[in-house]
Amino acid sequence: MFTPASIVLSNLTLSLSDGRPLLSDLDLSFGPERTGLIGRNGIGKTTLLRLISGELSPQSGTVAVTGTLGLLRQTVQVAPNDTIADLFGATEALALLRRAEEGDATAEELAEADWTLEARLASALSRTGLDAEPHTLLTSLSGGQRTRAGLAALVFAEPDFLLLDEPTNNLDRDGRAAVVDLIAGWRAGAIVVSHDRELLERMDAIVELTSLCATRYGGNWSAYRERKRLELAAAQHDLAEAEKRVDEIARKAQMAAERKARKDGAGRRKGLRGDIPRIALGGLKERSENTSGESARLVESRRAQAIEALGAARERIEILQPLTVSLPSTGLPASRTVLKVDEVTAGYEPDRPIIRDLSFTITGPERIAVTGPNGSGKTTLLALISGDLQPLAGTVRVMTGFAMLDQQVSLLDPSVSIRDNFRRLNPEANENACRAALARFMFRADAALQVVSSLSGGQMLRAGLACVLGGKAPPSLLILDEPTNHLDIESIEAIEAGLRAYDGALLVVSHDEAFLTATEISRRLELPSGDISMPPSAVLC
Repeated sequence: MFTPASIVLSNLTLSLSDGRPLLSDLDLSFGPERTGLIGRNGIGKTTLLRLISGELSPQSGTVAVTGTLGLLRQTVQVAPNDTIADLFGATEALALLRRAEEGDATAEELAEADWTLEARLASALSRTGLDAEPHTLLTSLSGGQRTRAGLAALVFAEPDFLLLDEPTNNLDRDGRAAVVDLIAGWRAGAIVVSHDRELLERMDAIVELTSLCATRYGGNWSAYRERKRLELAAAQHDLAEAEKRVDEIARKAQMAAERKARKDGAGRRKGLRGDIPRIALGGLKERSENTSGESARLVESRRAQAIEALGAARERIEILQPLTVSLPSTGLPASRTVLKVDEVTAGYEPDRPIIRDLSFTITGPERIAVTGPNGSGKTTLLALISGDLQPLAGTVRVMTGFAMLDQQVSLLDPSVSIRDNFRRLNPEANENACRAALARFMFRADAALQVVSSLSGGQMLRAGLACVLGGKAPPSLLILDEPTNHLDIESIEAIEAGLRAYDGALLVVSHDEAFLTATEISRRLELPSGDISMPPSAVLC
């Protein structure tokens, strides 16, 4: 009897080594569909994949898997002599084919030979866009190429479920496209941990993992965002209703107090005139005080409930509301030349230039994306602009103030707090200006006192942007190197909000199309692969 592939997690609980809960009583199920797993960095997405694959055991609860699994980690670890064939588990089978071709195989070996093996290997590699032979050493491949090789090995094995952990990290544009196309055509089960919104568009469902629970949304990334938009609208309605309720209770309490004051005043006046016997007057006073106390307690209870509902509505809004940032202007004129690269040839070895005869200019607040295959010279170009590398020929002139945020955000001192870094980089800012600037990037109150070395990648980049852009006079040119690598989606959207508010020139190296669209890129500088020379008109668009 056929049993469909499935993964069922029941009452799953796992704590960190220090005792803090990571997953608590988690219930989830996956069928033969493509599911995107999203959530903040550190929330437990990778750990969940390791629990499903059996690498980790939960402290309580069960993981029931029907079918076969194929796990792709964020980093493919290799031994010095490992080849692509080793990754596929096909080394011995390929050696048998070689012996058969040379006439050295026994009859028993010939019976076991898989004559379709080489074609299937080539097909799997082709599906991930990797042009390599089975005997290629894995150490000779870049990190992105190793990821593609690992994914090809999973496709080759044809598991019932792919478990993919950030499969498009470190991939160039072609590599990302190959992975997206592969997932789009995958008809078995897949659980994909990713912050790549283009890849998430190919999902059949999105599961959002939070510290409280896991919530499943049917449909792809766009469907998930629409649901979130509707949730925000509902939360805004709840907030408006809660505010009205608090105001209404306050108004009714005021009216009741005024009525009581008038009634008490009338009673006192009657007493003074002698219209009410003294003993009756005392009883009325006592009943009035008792009634007043009961009414006050009832009003206070209703007021407390209304304020609690108001606080919950505001907290929900804060979670769902996209971040918006307001920044000081750079004052950069539209006609000002910001950067001029003129006939530059550059590299780290004079006889092997990476960039040849490159020329381009940034004028005013242009936003330029630097794209191209891995190894085309994107990082080399940034080193030229920052002054860390001198050109072999040609000139590079930066004509305004600039700041560069590399992937390590090395302009921040990791040993001190975000607040101290801001004061160091913006010495003219007083404490109030410093705290206001950091608050705009969601570092409020004690959050600004976090030591930089304790921050996640997303927090660190956000802190770098706050320190660079939050001062009285932000630099006219901002340079970013792969800013979305290793960030969760919440962090990426916070960075996008900061960059949309920035009115200076932007030069960004990125393969993330959703990020480039969100930051309103106006031009692209496409670097060719290898050391091929191309005229400027062919690389700028």
